[in-house]
Amino acid sequence: MDEGENMEQINLKARAKINITIDVLNKREDNYHNIEMIMQTVDLYDKIHIKKISKKDIVLRTNLKWLPTDERNLVYKAAQIIMEKYRIDKGVEIKLDKTIPVCAGLAGGSTDAAATLVGMNRLFDLNINKEELKKMGQTLGADVPYCIMRGTALAQGIGEKLTRLPNMPKCYVVLAKPNIKVQTPWVYQNLNLKNIEKHPDTKNVINSLKEKNIKKIAGGMCNVLELVTEHEYPIISELKNFMINKGALNAMMSGSGPTVFGLFEDYEKAKIAGEELRTKYNIKSVFVTEVFNNYKKEGKSKGC
Repeated sequence: MDEGENMEQINLKARAKINITIDVLNKREDNYHNIEMIMQTVDLYDKIHIKKISKKDIVLRTNLKWLPTDERNLVYKAAQIIMEKYRIDKGVEIKLDKTIPVCAGLAGGSTDAAATLVGMNRLFDLNINKEELKKMGQTLGADVPYCIMRGTALAQGIGEKLTRLPNMPKCYVVLAKPNIKVQTPWVYQNLNLKNIEKHPDTKNVINSLKEKNIKKIAGGMCNVLELVTEHEYPIISELKNFMINKGALNAMMSGSGPTVFGLFEDYEKAKIAGEELRTKYNIKSVFVTEVFNNYKKEGKSKGC
């Protein structure tokens, strides 16, 4: 996590993710699904400020009045887990400045929880190793361990088995979240595995990452969950086609949706595509950003 800190407070950037591939392999006995997907951090982020306070309490404030600020919020839960497990005798005041759209397939809640775990660890000098943080994160959500890891990774199982992959080559990412709501459980409940005709060639995409070939990586993009979400919401197909027509190497739905992203080699084309998406489809949540890997310190993250 990128941060500024001292002994009493810490500032962090909680970054969003996209999925380059998503494959659903089978349904487990516990009703979860075994998946295989390649995940990538992008340079779009929420800001989290954590400050020690004398009263043993968790005070959470956000810039979105409708967001819960109690146990229903993953940031609150993450802070609570650390405080209870490590018997911290002070409290924290947390300010969450949301930019990542909510319920968008971008791991907005998960990355906020991940940043909070990392921030609490550093603020209270607990020396918790990354693997232990991931285990705690898994109790909050399947994407939280990845959001602690960040970068380019293969996720398997229900998302908890992570393998570091070669960094994705630099490229620009246009994100557009249409004005609809999609619930992940609904998508999986309506996914008929027998109806999936095309599965991603995950091994081939990993080889393309090793070759640093962005065109091949983009060509291998595939998300089997689109089978459900696109059928219900045709706007997703429209946004994908629009981005490709505007110069994207490829476009795809991230996660269970509804956000659509396009990969661009040229920043100006990406910027124009973002501006036109906002106007043509009357979408507020449009962002032009780029992939983010751990070796980078800062990058572009612009709302259109």
